[in-house]
Amino acid sequence: MKYLHTMIRVSDPEATIRFFEVLGLREIRRHENETGRFTLIFLAAPGDDEAQVELTWNWDETGYGEGRNFGHLAYAVENIYATCQRLVDGGYIINRPPRDGHMAFVRTPDNVSIELLQAGEALASAEPWASMANTGHW
Repeated sequence: MKYLHTMIRVSDPEATIRFFEVLGLREIRRHENETGRFTLIFLAAPGDDEAQVELTWNWDETGYGEGRNFGHLAYAVENIYATCQRLVDGGYIINRPPRDGHMAFVRTPDNVSIELLQAGEALASAEPWASMANTGHW
């Protein structure tokens, strides 16, 4: 058995792709099905094409609910503070800041929760993250 991908449904593929590009992923392939009226877009982190996120865009959908039955996608990052800062600079809200230098949560434009984990040992506590409160839910 081999892990292939995680699929999430999206309402605005370009907005979601922008989010994942700021996070550090890139599009590796796309499949459009005119008959079925959907597009599949596969993203992966550079150097890790085996772990993919499949964005499914159903052309005729009119909006998805928040479906908390989907937990989150998780990514290990080289520097959690730099990653969170890049997301903030890109206009995204860090819902659970990395106060502990180890874990943070952010949401995609379709409210899919993304967990960011510091690769290796946690970084030393640093501002502005150490005193930043949670925003919304994650």
